[in-house]
Amino acid sequence: MIRNIIRFNSLAIVVLAAFFFIYPSVRALLDIQDHALQQPGIPKVAWRLYRNLTPRYAGWTKKRVAQGQAENLSTTDISGTEWPLFGSVFYLWGIQNLQTAWEAGDHTASLEPKQFAKDAIIGASELVVDPKHASWVQKHWGSDYLHRENVFYRMLVIAALTSREKLLHDGAHMQLLRDQVDTFAKELEASKTGLLDDYPSECYPGDVMAALMCIKRADSVLGTDHSKFVAGALRAFTGSRATRHQLPPYMASSDTGFPLSEARGCANSYICLTAPELWPAQARQWYELYDRFFWQQRITAAGYREFPKDVPNSEWTMDVDAGPVIAGHGVAASAFGVGAARKNGRFDRAYPLAAEMLVTVGELPNGVLVIPRLLSNLSDAPMLGEAAILWQLSIQPEKGVAVRAGGSVPPYVYIVLISVFLFGVWRILVAIFTFREARRPSELDVWVPKFQVAAWACLVLGAVSALWSGHEFIGIVVLIVGAMLPVTRRKKTPKGTEDWPGAKPSPAVKPTQMDVFEG
Repeated sequence: MIRNIIRFNSLAIVVLAAFFFIYPSVRALLDIQDHALQQPGIPKVAWRLYRNLTPRYAGWTKKRVAQGQAENLSTTDISGTEWPLFGSVFYLWGIQNLQTAWEAGDHTASLEPKQFAKDAIIGASELVVDPKHASWVQKHWGSDYLHRENVFYRMLVIAALTSREKLLHDGAHMQLLRDQVDTFAKELEASKTGLLDDYPSECYPGDVMAALMCIKRADSVLGTDHSKFVAGALRAFTGSRATRHQLPPYMASSDTGFPLSEARGCANSYICLTAPELWPAQARQWYELYDRFFWQQRITAAGYREFPKDVPNSEWTMDVDAGPVIAGHGVAASAFGVGAARKNGRFDRAYPLAAEMLVTVGELPNGVLVIPRLLSNLSDAPMLGEAAILWQLSIQPEKGVAVRAGGSVPPYVYIVLISVFLFGVWRILVAIFTFREARRPSELDVWVPKFQVAAWACLVLGAVSALWSGHEFIGIVVLIVGAMLPVTRRKKTPKGTEDWPGAKPSPAVKPTQMDVFEG
C-alpha cells in the first residue's frame, strides 16, 4: 500500500508541476509576443482572461449579494469593504473596453462582450448599489451617505450604473444615477477647494478626479452636460494644490486644498488614467512629470516608484494602497502604470510593465491568475486582481494623444520565465525517479504506517471534495500536503558491521515526496 501511495504521489507531483510551473511559464512566453502589448489593440491574454473570469464573476457577485455578509464588516476592514466594490467597477470598465473593441471590428470573441457578460454586468452593478455593501460608509456618514461627501463610494455608484447603462441599455437604477450625478456635481462645485472627503477628514485627490471622470461619462447616458463644471474643477489639483513635483498629492486637506503628503505612485498611475479624459493638455504634463521623477530600472526590473527617491525609508515597505514596495518599485503603481501608460500612448513604458506582469501572475490552465488571486482578499474580493488586470490590459490611448510604440523586455522577465520552467522540470524529474524507485523490492521504513495511510486517504478525499465544490485553492493545498506522505526514515547499517568483508549496507529508503519537499 505504501508503495502505491508513493507512486500515486509521484504522478500527482508531475501533474502539479506541469499545472503550476510548466504551463504558466510557456503561456507567459507566448503572451509577451503579442503585438497588442506594444501598440493599440486588445491583447489576446485580455480576451482569454475575460472568457475565464466572467462566469466566475457572475456567480460570485450573485452569491455575495444574497449572503449579505458585507453588512457586518468593520470600517477598518478595507479589503473587505472597498475591494469588492472597486473590483466590480474595474471589471465593468474592462468589459466596456472590450465591447468598444468588438464594435470597432475586433471579433476575437465570437459573441459580443455585453451579451456574454450580461449576468456578470448585472451582478457587478447590483453589488455596488446594494445597501448592505454600503454599510461601512453609512457608519462613516450616517443616513445621508448618498448626499454628503463620501467621494469614493458615490464615484463607484456612478461608474457602475453608467457602465451598465452603456452596455445593456436596460434603464436600471437611472433615477439613482441621475440623483448622484446632479447632487455630487453641485456639492463639488460648491466646495471652496474643489475637494471633498472620502471618509471624515480623509481626502484623496485621485478619487475626486475619478469622480469627475465618472460624472463626465454619465453625461452620455443621462443627456446632461457638465463640461463647464469639469473644466473649472482643475483648480483643485494645480498651483499651490500640487506637490513639489507639480503632481497632485496622494492626500490633501479638503478644507484648505493643500497637500498633506507627497505625490505617490499608486495615486499618480490612477490620476494618469483618468486625467486624459478631463484635461488632455494637463494630463500630458502630469504623465511627463510622473515618468521623469518616478520611473526607474533597478534589480533587473523596470517600473514606477511608490515614493520619490529622496523620501527616507521608502525602498522596502507596504500598505493597503501601495501593496508591497520592493527596492522602490511600487507593485500597485507599476500594475496600474500599465493602463496609465497605454492611456497616454506610451507603449514603450506599457510593454515592459505588462511583460513583467504577465510572467508574474502565473496563469493556470483553468484560467485562474494564481498570484493576483492570492494577493486579493480570498473571502471578500477573490477576483479583484484579475478584474484589475482585465481593465489595465484593455485600456486604449485617449483620442488625440501621440502614440509611442515598442518597448523592450526587462531581464526580470527572462529570469522569472527560466527559473519557473526549470523548477517545474526538476520537480517532474524527481517525481519520475521516485516513482521508479518505489517499484524496487527494497524494504521501506515508514513511521506509523497505518496512521499515515489513513491520513493520506483523508487528505486525498478532502482535496477531491474541495475541488468538486469549487474551492480550488483549498483543494490543491490539501493535495500538496497529501503528496508529502508517507514520511519515511533511512535505514542505517548495523553498528560494527560496516567493515565486514562483503558486508552491504541495509537497503536505504529512497527519497519520498516528503524528502524532496524538505530538500
